[in-house]
Amino acid sequence: MDAEENRRLIKKLISGEEKAYILLLQKYHQQLNAYAVTLTHDQSTAQDIVQNVFLKTWKSRKKLNPEFSIRNFLYKCVYNEFLNTYQKNKAVILLNKKYIEYSHEVAVEFDDNMMSKMMDIVNREIKKLPPKCQKVFVLSKKEGLSNSEIADYLDVSIKTVEAQITKAFRILKNELGDKYETILLIIFNKKLV
Repeated sequence: MDAEENRRLIKKLISGEEKAYILLLQKYHQQLNAYAVTLTHDQSTAQDIVQNVFLKTWKSRKKLNPEFSIRNFLYKCVYNEFLNTYQKNKAVILLNKKYIEYSHEVAVEFDDNMMSKMMDIVNREIKKLPPKCQKVFVLSKKEGLSNSEIADYLDVSIKTVEAQITKAFRILKNELGDKYETILLIIFNKKLV
């Protein structure tokens, strides 16, 4: 695609022309997917990454610059999305490892009655969270929605969702104290009442 075609395509995207978006998909989807597979070595993850890049591109199309190559922009976005996915997966693996370690400790340390009491206390504290914070936290921890799904559902940014979840954990930790830190990992991996 030459510079003039690139400029026209981006201007059409900025103005919200769906045909331009479809053209963008047809022209670059397969190439970007192949590139993402080389990064992830997993077809499913690669497809998710490319899909997220195209969705984010459409949502933030008004910020596109007609003077920059859309191809280069998309490749850079795929790479950045891969890095984000990699970091999240790394964090999840670490969290799962800690969860397994702590779950054994808790299972030995607490009986069912004690666990039930702690879950009641945690649920009471969740109900005391500020309304927006509580809603995001419950959608994440009870309903199991991803941050992206919550952002779409509530029509807010992913950063807002992340901030609300972080705020909820901070409030819960302050309210419940250090002795509940281990139990929080267990409870948040179970269905909340």
